[in-house]
Amino acid sequence: MFGLRFLPILAGFSLVLASPMHAADEELPNEIATNLSTLGRKPDWGELEKYQSTITHDEFAHLVHDVYCAHGFSEELIQIDPDEARILRWKGSQDYFALHFAKSDAERLPIDRTWTAPSARAKADLKKPLDGFNIALDPGHLGGAWAKMEERWFQIKKAPPVQEGDMTLKVAQILAPKLESLGAKVSFVRSAAEPLTPYRPSDFREIACQFLERAGITEPREDFSGPSDPQKEKTVRWQEELLFYRNSEIRRRASQVNYRSQPDLVLCLHFNAEPWGDPAKPRLVPNDHLHLLVNGSYLPVELDLDDERCEMLHKLLSGAYPEELDLAESIALTMAKATGLPAYKYKTENVTPVGASGYVYARNLMATRLYRCPTVYLEPYVMNSREVFARVQAGDYDGLRKVAGKKRPSIYREYANSVVYGLVGYFKKTRP
Repeated sequence: MFGLRFLPILAGFSLVLASPMHAADEELPNEIATNLSTLGRKPDWGELEKYQSTITHDEFAHLVHDVYCAHGFSEELIQIDPDEARILRWKGSQDYFALHFAKSDAERLPIDRTWTAPSARAKADLKKPLDGFNIALDPGHLGGAWAKMEERWFQIKKAPPVQEGDMTLKVAQILAPKLESLGAKVSFVRSAAEPLTPYRPSDFREIACQFLERAGITEPREDFSGPSDPQKEKTVRWQEELLFYRNSEIRRRASQVNYRSQPDLVLCLHFNAEPWGDPAKPRLVPNDHLHLLVNGSYLPVELDLDDERCEMLHKLLSGAYPEELDLAESIALTMAKATGLPAYKYKTENVTPVGASGYVYARNLMATRLYRCPTVYLEPYVMNSREVFARVQAGDYDGLRKVAGKKRPSIYREYANSVVYGLVGYFKKTRP
């Protein structure tokens, strides 16, 4: 997923949001807080009380050890006893949240949540297998005038530029009517090449300066010379932009998902990329691949943060993982068949392979963590591969055309159709 900006010098620093995530008049944070993720808010551990006695010891232990905390965790943070789990609320305190286990599957209490699993719905018409199901489409990134800032933009000579945010929106626009024709209610998390967050990079200037100062950069440069500037992360502008589009924007999308549309499933639509060298002279690569992500695989340093630890428990206890995994596996197989793409192999240790297909990984991404319903994050195609670049340049079209030496559908329709086939296969299996 080359091109995403990271926050290497900001580790351990975070911000306090001054009002609830769903409030329309959310205030801009103006100071760094301790032991929260970037722009994170103080968690409300009382929200977890609704999960008491909804999960057995064995299921909880499996999800902790094999999915969510597969890289290990400190016993100071999470203690699993036969009858309950004790989770530290605030780092450095002795204040624990006690989660009581159901004594058996038969004694589980029902889970209070805003979404409904397909298996819990009435049998659907064979022609409308998605009937009554609420699906939100989240086209990744912003595109448009923001694409260069996001570093999800490249151009080969005088060819039209490749902008991921515009491409994902096009996929969503093709996908939505297909899902609606099958009975689904569809909403867009983002419907235009504009941010949802009301803030802009300059609104984060004070916080950006605080971050840089705490990193030992007391007189930072205001600006950087371009995406290839090796010192760009030490500038005010770069930090402001990260806080804007990589953090504030995703948190605003989470607010919309969790408190407004409240879907049964979110599909986060993305395209992948590999390093393209000098941004002024990007290069095409031979590689092309596919993978999908679900929430999990928290690193110990992430579990140390109070808000991420609480958010992890929300996802685990909501029962989202079995739905996410089965949906991701079904979509992965239909996408692999349609595209012929091999599975991407991670070279980093921030993921855990899950499922049997070889295409699905657990990873702690902000969107998959904060969206409190089953969320599947799709990463097909390498945008700067030779073949995909040719297909992107061909644009959208009906039927088949000869592109890159082979008759093919539009890359956008191939993407959308393969997602539909995966969803239909899963729903027909779970709503027989």
